[in-house]
Amino acid sequence: MNHINKSTEYWQELDRAHHLHPFTDTKSLNEKGTRVITKADGIYLWDSDGNRVLDGMAGLWCVNIGYGRKELVDAAQRQMLELPYYNTFFQTTNAPATELSQLLAEITPEGLNRVFFANSGSEAVDTVIRLVRRYWQAEGQPDRNVIISRNNAYHGSTVAGASLGGMDPMHEQSGLMMPGIEHIMQPYWYKDGGDLSPDEFGLKAARALEERILEVGPEKVAAFIGEPIQGAGGVIVPPESYWPEIQRICEKYDILLVADEVICGFGRTGNWFGSETFGIKPDLMSMAKGMSSGYLPISAVMVGDRVAESLIEKSGEFYHGFTYSGHPAACAVAIENIRLMRDEGIVDRVRDETGPYFQKRLRELEDHPLIGEVVGYGMVAGMVMVKDKKTRELFENGSEVGNICRDHCFNNGLIMRACGDRMVLSPPLVMKKAEIDELLEKVKYCLDLTAKDLGKL
Repeated sequence: MNHINKSTEYWQELDRAHHLHPFTDTKSLNEKGTRVITKADGIYLWDSDGNRVLDGMAGLWCVNIGYGRKELVDAAQRQMLELPYYNTFFQTTNAPATELSQLLAEITPEGLNRVFFANSGSEAVDTVIRLVRRYWQAEGQPDRNVIISRNNAYHGSTVAGASLGGMDPMHEQSGLMMPGIEHIMQPYWYKDGGDLSPDEFGLKAARALEERILEVGPEKVAAFIGEPIQGAGGVIVPPESYWPEIQRICEKYDILLVADEVICGFGRTGNWFGSETFGIKPDLMSMAKGMSSGYLPISAVMVGDRVAESLIEKSGEFYHGFTYSGHPAACAVAIENIRLMRDEGIVDRVRDETGPYFQKRLRELEDHPLIGEVVGYGMVAGMVMVKDKKTRELFENGSEVGNICRDHCFNNGLIMRACGDRMVLSPPLVMKKAEIDELLEKVKYCLDLTAKDLGKL
């Protein structure tokens, strides 16, 4: 179809007539009309009316290397001309899938040497559930099938992912659709910490895992899963005491520890993976998004040696997989993406230069009358909008407040996401200091407009 000289209204009408958007009130969107994105370069997007937008969310937490990288386009084209597709069933592989497997084993934490490919973070999490339960069956303990997650965690939107996640709105619409899932409190000190210090609260939140293990019965618990930093939950950064205690508890009860690295992976926190940032030693690790910088859909589960060896030696056939597992073009793009990130020192720069600068500039917003807390690592951050900074009192209508700020961002050339009353940022990792300054100027302006609407400025 020829996209040239089509009006915004033309595309909006087509969209209104035929397109159901994810996580969207379709009636409200159709009344308003969609924004039609037509091109992108670096950290910027352009819409069909010619407006330039600074992408403070790297797409959906994923365009780590920025837009317009011809090297990734060329990698996809070369592979599509040579072998556009073949499956990895039927005792078959392809060169990009094999090469990417080796590359992922090199850059992931020690002990993660096997890869199962999928196409999205949700599919990777589904795969985690299947792998965890099959592992315990192979080990002769089939009753160990309960997986513990956290409230306000996001692990995808498939039936399995939504059940495993702790998002109340998703559960209210469809219920907890999958059995054998338990949830414990999230490590959100600002909201739930009360009079406890952050470290005291971190221990309390972690020990909720041990309490639940004992309630369910250690002989029934298969795994605990957590994002190093809760992403869609609002960029909730746990206190420093939290992950070491989680690790201790998992080891004490021989529970598999799963790190969901879909958002934190591939340089976001200033290390290749959030597990390195927080000292987590996972048995399995789900990942997607930054793996190809979003240029083509691909995801994977890294499988630790303990689990992989049991599955290989004791399990027999693993009845699980996807048509596009190890898709050669997606793997080729992921290989080139990781190569560029290595060659250009992007992760090191986030750790040593741009990440600290980004976090320093953002902390200036803690003086803003609307902002109670700013947290983050590397190039990911969250800030909570509060009714009373001194008492940490939140707005009763937090989601409405977040939407007010989000709409001001929308109208002023900035993409910043609202997660309830928390505004979150996850820009491309290639952002320069001058671009960080531009981002912060836009963020402050939109916060000022929001504060005026709420009578706080």
